[in-house]
Amino acid sequence: MESNKDLCTVERRGRVHLITITGTGEHRLNPDLLAVLRSAVAASAGAGALVLAAEGKFFSNGFDQAWARTAPPHLHGTMDGGLRALVADLLALRMPTVAAVTGHAAAAGCALALVHDAVLMRGSRGFLYMSEVDVGIKFVDFVAAVLRDKVPDAAARRDLVLRGDRVAAPEAVRRGLVDAAIDGGPEDVVAAAVAEAERLAARGWDGEAVTEIRKAAWPQLWGQVKDHGAGPAPAGVRPRL
Repeated sequence: MESNKDLCTVERRGRVHLITITGTGEHRLNPDLLAVLRSAVAASAGAGALVLAAEGKFFSNGFDQAWARTAPPHLHGTMDGGLRALVADLLALRMPTVAAVTGHAAAAGCALALVHDAVLMRGSRGFLYMSEVDVGIKFVDFVAAVLRDKVPDAAARRDLVLRGDRVAAPEAVRRGLVDAAIDGGPEDVVAAAVAEAERLAARGWDGEAVTEIRKAAWPQLWGQVKDHGAGPAPAGVRPRL
C-alpha cells in the first residue's frame, strides 16, 4: 500500500481544483486512499470546478482486494463505505466535476470515473472495464446504481457488465460512456480536462442548483449514497499539497 503522504496531490489551476492520485501503482481503492480523496474533495471550497486525475498507467484498478484479504473482517465495510461516501461527496459538490481518465479504469475505479459530470479519456491507451463478471464478484448496490444512471443505453451497459468488454476510448465515446478521447499522453488528458473544467466554471452556475440537479437527474444513485457523504473524512490522512 502506498504511504499516506504520497497518495494524492492537490493544486489549483486557475479556477480548477485538480486532484491527482500519485505513483505508478494500480491506485487500488482502500480506506486510506479513499479518505485522502475525500479530504481533497472537501478542500475544493472556493474553486469553480474539480478535476480528478491519476499518474501512471492506471486511473484506478478498483477495490484493494489484497487489503481486504488481510484486514480484520470488521473493517471490510470501511472500503465499500469509503467509496460510497466519496461518491456522495462528488454528487453533493457545488461545482462541476471532470474525470481525466489517463489510464485503465476498472471495476470500482471505472464507477468512480463515470460518476463525474464529464469524463475525458486518453485516446491511445487505457480502457474502461467492469471486471466483476470475469472474477465472480457481485456488484455493490451503489456501483450498480452508477451504471444504471450513468450508462443509460441498455446494450452498452450489458456489454460492460455482462460481457466484461474492455472498452478503449474511441469505442467508449461511440457508446456514450465518455465525452471525449484525447490524443497524446497523460499530461494532455489532464490539460484537456482542466480546460473543460475552466469552461464549465466560466458559466458561473449557482452551486446549490448544480447539486440539486444532480440529485434529481440520478435519483437512484443519490438514494443509495446520500446518507454516507457530506461529513468529515476520517482523521489522520490528508492530501499532499
